[in-house]
Amino acid sequence: MTFTAPPAFTTRPTLEGGFGMAASTHWLATAAAQSVLERGGNAFDAATAGAFVLHVVEPHLNGPGGDMVGIVSVAGGDPRVLVGQGPAPAGASIEHFRAEGLDLVPGAGALAAAVPGAVDAWLLLLRDHGTWELADVLAYAIGYARDGHPVLPRVRATIARVADLFEEHWPTSHALWAAYGDGRAIGTNLELAHTYERLVLAARGSTREDRIEGARISWGAGFVAEAVDAFARIPHRHSTGGDHAGVIRREDLERFTATWEPAVTAEFRGHVIAKSGAWGQGPALLQMLQILDGVEDARLDPSTALGAHTILEAEKLALADRDTWYGDTSVPLESLLSPEYAAARRELIGDTASLEYRPGLEGGFRPPLVATSSGESSGLTGGAVRPTGETRGDTVHIDVVDRWGNIISATPSGGWLQSSPAIPGLGFCLGTRLQTTWLDPAAPSALRPGARPRTTLTPTLVLRDGRPVTALGSPGGDQQDTWQLLYLLRTIVGGYTPQHAIDAPALHSTAFPDSFWPREWVPGGAVVEGRIGAAVIAELRERGHVVTVAGDWDLGRLSCVGTTRDGLLFAAANPRGGQGYAAGR
Repeated sequence: MTFTAPPAFTTRPTLEGGFGMAASTHWLATAAAQSVLERGGNAFDAATAGAFVLHVVEPHLNGPGGDMVGIVSVAGGDPRVLVGQGPAPAGASIEHFRAEGLDLVPGAGALAAAVPGAVDAWLLLLRDHGTWELADVLAYAIGYARDGHPVLPRVRATIARVADLFEEHWPTSHALWAAYGDGRAIGTNLELAHTYERLVLAARGSTREDRIEGARISWGAGFVAEAVDAFARIPHRHSTGGDHAGVIRREDLERFTATWEPAVTAEFRGHVIAKSGAWGQGPALLQMLQILDGVEDARLDPSTALGAHTILEAEKLALADRDTWYGDTSVPLESLLSPEYAAARRELIGDTASLEYRPGLEGGFRPPLVATSSGESSGLTGGAVRPTGETRGDTVHIDVVDRWGNIISATPSGGWLQSSPAIPGLGFCLGTRLQTTWLDPAAPSALRPGARPRTTLTPTLVLRDGRPVTALGSPGGDQQDTWQLLYLLRTIVGGYTPQHAIDAPALHSTAFPDSFWPREWVPGGAVVEGRIGAAVIAELRERGHVVTVAGDWDLGRLSCVGTTRDGLLFAAANPRGGQGYAAGR
C-alpha cells in the first residue's frame, strides 16, 4: 500500500444517511442545524441557525462583530463564495496608525477592527437561498443566550487569562464575562439575546425577503451601528500596551454589504477544489495541491517522514507566494495557478528543509521577517497565550448538506471576547482582522481604507464530475489550509474514510510570517502531533526541520459533510478538544 494504513477503528464513525447532515466545532451548533433540517429547513437555514449558536457557545472563538467566508452550492450548481469579510473603515489609513506610534496593527483593541461582516453575510444567505423566517432561525441562539448553555472549560480558561486586563482596562468586558470565569456550569448573555431579539423585531415587511432586509438595515444603519460608533470613539487599552480610540464609524457599517463571488478553482487527481479569491488565503491551498499533483503517491503520505517533508516544503512555497502576492488588489493568480509555475515550484523541493523565504515570480512584496526569539516554533494555535501575554483567538466552522443537494462550508471568526472591549448594550465586541494587514503601502495586503484585509478564513468545496461531493474546513488561522491539505491527500490519494482522515496525525509548517500580531516567523519551523511517531520526528529533524512536538491530539478542528459515490450523505467531525460533532440521518 502506498499510504500508511489507517487504524482499524476511528474515534467516531463517519455518519451516513439520506436525509441531511451537519457538522461543526460545537455540538450545540450541530444539533441546532440538524434540528432545522428535521423541521423542513434546507442547508442554508440550518447553517445560519448553527452559526448564530456558535456566537453564543464559542464566544472566545467568534462573535457577531467578526467576519465569515462561506462556499455554497445550491442544488448541484456552481460553487459561489459568500463574502462576509468586511473592509477597513474609511478612517483606517497607514498615516493614522503611524501617527498613533504604531509599526504594526495591534492584535487586540478596536483600532484593529474591520467592518463586521458575519451577520450581514448570514442574513444575505438566508434571504437569497433560505426558506425560514429570521425569528425561527435566531430562536436557537436567543434561547441559549437568554436561558443558558454549558460553559466550555476553554471559555473559562480564556477569561481567566485576560481577567486582569478586563478588570483594569475593559470594564464592560469584565461586567459581561467575569461570571463565566467563576467555574459555573451555565452561562448566559442577556445583552446578546436582546440584540438578536431587536433584529427579529426589525424584520418587518410584506415578504420574507423584505423582512430579512429590515433586519439587515437595523444592523448596518440602526441601533448596532450607532452603538459601535459611540463605543469606538472612547480610547481603551490595546495589545501594544497603549490606549487608542477606534476609527470605525456608523457610516462604515452602513456602506458595507455582504456579496457573492465566483469561486476560484483548480484540479487535483480528478477533483475540482473550490476556494475564495486571493483577497483571502484560499488559493494557497490550490497552489499546494498543484505543486503536489506532480509528485508520486509515495511522497504524499503525511504519516511518513518523506511525505511530511514533501508536504511541509510545498506549504512553505505556497504560503510565501501568499505573503508576497495576495491581497484585495490585482493578484497574478492565473500565473500562480498555472501548471508551468507549479512545476517550477515543485523543482525547489529538495531532500532537506529550506530555511529561506522563497516566493516565486519576479518582484512582489517581501514582508519583514521577524524570527521568534528562541528560533524554535512556538507551536501556538488559536486560543494560546504568547510570551507577550497576548491571548489569541481563533475560529469556528460549520458544514451542512441536505437531501435536495444544497451544501455549504462556512468559517466564521473574529469578534472574540478577548479581541476588544464589549460594546455596551450589545453583548459582543469588535473583531481585529486588520492585524493581518501591513502598514506598508507596497504590500498587496497593505492597510487601505475600504479594502478587505487578507483573511485566513478559508472553507473548501470539493467537486467530482461537476457536482459538489465534500464541504470541509477547520479553525486555525494560517493553518486552516495546511490541515485541510492533509485531509484531501488522505481521502483523494490515500483512500481514507472522512473520519479516518480527520483522526490521523496532523502537522503543519510555521516557516512563514504569521498573519497575526506580532507577526513572527520560524525559519524551517514545523509542528507535529507526537503520535506521528519518534522515527518520523527524528528524520524530519535530520532533514533540517525545526520541529515542535505538540500533544497527540492538539492540531486542527476539521469537520466535513458530503455525498458518497453511492449517493449517500456523510458527515465527520474532529475529536480534538471534545467539542466538534457531526449529526445526521
